[in-house]
Amino acid sequence: MAIDKIDKLILNQLINNARESASNIADTVGMSVPAVTERIKKMQDSGVIKGYSVSIDNHMIGVDVSAFITIISESSKFFEDVVNEANKNPYVTKCYTTTGTGSHILHVKTENSTSLEKLLRVIQSWPGVKRTETQLILNSYKSTTPLTILHKEKVNESL
Repeated sequence: MAIDKIDKLILNQLINNARESASNIADTVGMSVPAVTERIKKMQDSGVIKGYSVSIDNHMIGVDVSAFITIISESSKFFEDVVNEANKNPYVTKCYTTTGTGSHILHVKTENSTSLEKLLRVIQSWPGVKRTETQLILNSYKSTTPLTILHKEKVNESL
């Protein structure tokens, strides 16, 4: 699906507030509500919009430890095994494949250091995991919604 300027405006509205009404979006982009609703539906059907989410204060629900865990694998033949194990584990919030020392970097969230230690033991037992390196996240000073869709002119200005 080709994304035009109006679609980008609609997407930016949804990035800023996924619960924004079609009526408010229509006012912002200068279109009718049915036209905006149809565009949103097309972007959902084509996979441009993959879903909607909620932002939670982890500390308020008792999840106080976040960390990045780098996985050093024995061999690339275990690539899929690590991805599959990460997808099954509820403490793993993101799994990245990377270049460099490790093959994967996991972003994890746990209740406390004891639960992190238990999680590390589980991860270290996954097929092909030679060792792990963990970086605790002390604080986050920038946590934003997904990248706003920029027009080419604005991208060049910001570089």
